[in-house]
Amino acid sequence: MSSPAPGRNALPGDPPGGRRAIAVWSIGVAVYFVAVIFRTSLGVAGLDAADRFHVNASALSTFSILQLLVYAGMQIPVGLLVDRLGTKKVLGIGVVLFTAGQLGFAFSPSYGMALASRALLGCGDAMTFISVLRLGTRWFPARRGPLVAQLAGLVGMAGNLVSTLVLARLLHGIGWTAAFAGSALAGVVVLVLLLLFLKDHPEGHEPEPVPHQGAAYVRRQIATSWREPGTRLGLWVHFTTQFPAMVFLLLWGLPFLVEAQGLSRGTAGGLLTLVVLSNMAVGLVYGQIIARHHGARLPLALGTVGTTAALWAATLAYPAEHAPMWLLVVLCVVLGACGPASMIGFDFARPANPPERQGTASGITNMGGFVASMTTLFAIGVLLDATGDDYTVAFSSVFVLQALGVTQILRLRKRAARRERERLVASRVETVHVPA
Repeated sequence: MSSPAPGRNALPGDPPGGRRAIAVWSIGVAVYFVAVIFRTSLGVAGLDAADRFHVNASALSTFSILQLLVYAGMQIPVGLLVDRLGTKKVLGIGVVLFTAGQLGFAFSPSYGMALASRALLGCGDAMTFISVLRLGTRWFPARRGPLVAQLAGLVGMAGNLVSTLVLARLLHGIGWTAAFAGSALAGVVVLVLLLLFLKDHPEGHEPEPVPHQGAAYVRRQIATSWREPGTRLGLWVHFTTQFPAMVFLLLWGLPFLVEAQGLSRGTAGGLLTLVVLSNMAVGLVYGQIIARHHGARLPLALGTVGTTAALWAATLAYPAEHAPMWLLVVLCVVLGACGPASMIGFDFARPANPPERQGTASGITNMGGFVASMTTLFAIGVLLDATGDDYTVAFSSVFVLQALGVTQILRLRKRAARRERERLVASRVETVHVPA
């Protein structure tokens, strides 16, 4: 990700990029990496948590639902905080909170305290990704935006991979408390790196100071961001694409593969790992495609939704007690595309908003997938209890949310495209009038 040579793709005031940008951005991404490890740690510990706290499917899903409820609810406040306070302060607060949550989960003696710990973790986790996106826009040229965002998502999935491969083995090797408490040390490490080396922006690219205007500032930031069709389109793209894989990895994938498909835990863990590896590979491909062909954004997003729905339908409706391994493999590979497709939502919101609203707009967009995930986690847990663990009925709730999201995407796409063209024309006119 070297600094681009000056040319017609450079915009007025573009950051230079380069090695310093990569170094600083990498610290922010390391924080996000650790946050994702902590966020997804319950995905490999779901069955153990049910035994430890003596809870049923609905109560087990409450762990992830509460965590995502806090995460989603914090997105707009965090976006406003990033726009007001900058990346370093918000990331620092986030690290302290999610590390405390992971430690609390390690030592929780009861279901109630474990719930509180996951809520605290969700609050800290909510402060990471938007901050990393803001860091990327401050340190890299605008044309690098899609690739930088996809790379951040890729590193996050690497955190998921650590949960699946490393934390799962520690959990069954050294036990619940030692595994979760030991992993919390990673939070301390990234906090030290952040405090010592992270900077909000390169020298000479300081943002314009925004006078404090209290509640009026907050209302204006939210309302102005929401009025942009690109922000709303970004939210619905994120909503529709992210949640099938999130629900699978965060909680219900392992129980589905073990209890409904009759696989061993080891084989099921291998399929979860395949989802993560597919996500990382597809993220690189999607990032490159969108950076070169901006018009590919919507076809990629809708294509991912359609393929995911088709594979889930084939798996759930397979005319045998268990779906064949080849079908489960293909399903997991396709689920790996959901994360990269959700990042496309930010590529609609980013050009729709000026730099001073990037945090707020990203927060609105990022709410989408987590609201959908939270809703689906709850629906699956309730339906499993109501139907006696009928996974076919429970997982069919995925199609309802996909249909809702696609309807909204199709409704907003033309308005967002028209508004984006208007802003691009205005930007080119401004570029022409900038003195050499």
